[in-house]
Amino acid sequence: MNLKLFFSPVDAQIFETIDDQSSFFNGIRVSSDTMPDVKDIDIAIIGLTETRGGEGEGLAKAADEIRKKLYRLKKGNRPCKIVDLGNMNNGMDLEETQNRLREVCEMLIDNNILPLIIGGSHDLDYGQFRAYEGMKKLVSILNVDAKLDMNEKSSNENNKHIHKMLLHEPNFLFNYSHLAYQSYLIDPAHVALLERLYFEAYRLGHLREHIKEMEPIIRDADMMTFDISAIKSVDAPGSADPQAFGLTGEEACQICWYAGLNEKLSSVGFYEYNPDFDDDNKKTASVIATMLWYFVEGFSNRKSELDFKTNDYMKYVVSMSSEPETIIFYKSKLSEKWWLEVPHPDHSKYDRNSIVPCNYSDYEEATKGNIPERWINTYSKLI
Repeated sequence: MNLKLFFSPVDAQIFETIDDQSSFFNGIRVSSDTMPDVKDIDIAIIGLTETRGGEGEGLAKAADEIRKKLYRLKKGNRPCKIVDLGNMNNGMDLEETQNRLREVCEMLIDNNILPLIIGGSHDLDYGQFRAYEGMKKLVSILNVDAKLDMNEKSSNENNKHIHKMLLHEPNFLFNYSHLAYQSYLIDPAHVALLERLYFEAYRLGHLREHIKEMEPIIRDADMMTFDISAIKSVDAPGSADPQAFGLTGEEACQICWYAGLNEKLSSVGFYEYNPDFDDDNKKTASVIATMLWYFVEGFSNRKSELDFKTNDYMKYVVSMSSEPETIIFYKSKLSEKWWLEVPHPDHSKYDRNSIVPCNYSDYEEATKGNIPERWINTYSKLI
């Protein structure tokens, strides 16, 4: 694929005055006069300027405003190989833009390069999602948003993109997890639908009180999509739909750190930042840039923990009084993270989902003779 045909270079005015050798900018490759080689790259930044599915032309300026803040941060402790591909050229219509994003993300993921998407409206995550369509595996989505965009009757793509993912054919969605929703912004019927599908949705208040327990949920995702309006307007005013309540900037960074550490995660998108609504200092761009920094830092600290046959794991077998007879847990000696094993129905061919992240509390629950809810939900989806 000739990436140069898909992208416009990064505006040189964004970085030409950066002379600090310890800056984030001086640790990455940036598309300017020529498209950088993506060979041996870990992460590829993709800027989006598409606005036709959202609200406000200011969305088109988001990626460059984020770059102005991100480039001036310091390099991480363990820098990874990053390329900024520039801003993706929009298609003749919204669907074509989504298809372009799908093609680019699919190519990058196939080459073990993680697409890091910034800018544009949230509905563009449908293109991010479709990048997995031809990979012949089931995927799990993590979405961070104050709302649940499942209004299939809306004329605005931004209000129904999650509904499109759930109904997409062919179906390759295994799990959908939603973090930080606010009950007074959500149709209860939509939450009930997710529960019937054995999917997960966590209120803002629950997340705030149990943020460490969110780590296994984040660790189970193949792709993450983050709506900036999930962050409260005091910390991130740059949104067409600002919320007085929401995640703090620190909590958003914590989620991004967990996501970066997740070895399964192969794409991430940050949507809905609109500089037209930001303050004079572009506070929201600073918050997002810091979130990206924490994601990259988490990525650079990944520990290659997905081979459960090595001596890096402790295996615990818990006997149960009824079916299942036993539940198997694994604990990493490197990070002390936990997983549980879920047996597959005979007709299942998706064995990659047999071992799922969990908490120590799930192990404790099993030792008391109770089947962890995480086990039940996973098994129900495998049937």
